Amino acid sequence: MASLPRVPAADGAGVGLRAPHYRALLERLPPLAFLEVHSENFFGGGGQPLAWLERFRREYPVSLHGVGLSLGSADALDPGHLERLAGLVRRCDPCFVSEHLCWSSVDGHHANGLLPLPFTDEALDHVVGRISAVQERLGRQILVENVASYVRFAHSAIPEWEFVSEVARRAGCGVLLDVSNIHVNAVNHGFDALRYLDAIDAASVSEIHLGGHEAAGWGLIDSHAAAVAPDVWTLYEAALARFGPRPTLVEWDAGIPEPDVLLGEAAQAKSRLARAAAAATPMGEP
Repeated sequence: MASLPRVPAADGAGVGLRAPHYRALLERLPPLAFLEVHSENFFGGGGQPLAWLERFRREYPVSLHGVGLSLGSADALDPGHLERLAGLVRRCDPCFVSEHLCWSSVDGHHANGLLPLPFTDEALDHVVGRISAVQERLGRQILVENVASYVRFAHSAIPEWEFVSEVARRAGCGVLLDVSNIHVNAVNHGFDALRYLDAIDAASVSEIHLGGHEAAGWGLIDSHAAAVAPDVWTLYEAALARFGPRPTLVEWDAGIPEPDVLLGEAAQAKSRLARAAAAATPMGEP
């Protein structure tokens, strides 16, 4: 496949590419900075999924977002999974390759969820080593995403924001900052979301995620099944003020709406990115 420009504009917004929207997006080609797919959906050697991906890749930069590498698991990294990911990276030349800073498997059995890590020195050493191994195998930097959580480990000794920041510093990886997950965790665990933003090195943040959540009696659930909430838009604006414009991806994975609804969410992100870019431009410069 011929090489195309791969890096989305910092002031651009994209959407998660899901099968119900394939045909409509290709027919309309809306002005999106990039598209993001779940890596594991395209691990096959051919067939319709890869055919669709190659068609989209000719029109947009594509980001690969993994959900199954299980960076925090005590199991060894799955060499077959890593080899399939490396093959997909070679095939589609993505703008970003990202994974979740969590664990999702034990003894070879995968959970249907992204499970939180204990924030300890031992866990920090463990995930830094595994991220370094993944980056060496892929021959490129990856981004790690902070996840939503509903419980905390009693023996966690490091604040989440310091843990994420230190992982990026020591592993040399980037951060995919999920602003929605920061809000969910701030509500669920009672911390100041702005303190979280302040702890993250701006130079490490390569991408931002936004998604919808739902309220439960005890807190918030990161459902990816609703529009971005007003409080999250406010926190996103604070993130842009802290880090500057960053490529932003809107996720919607359950109860997937009509394309115009999702594109409207991306347009809201794009308008905020434009305001942040204008505020960061010195007077007299274009």
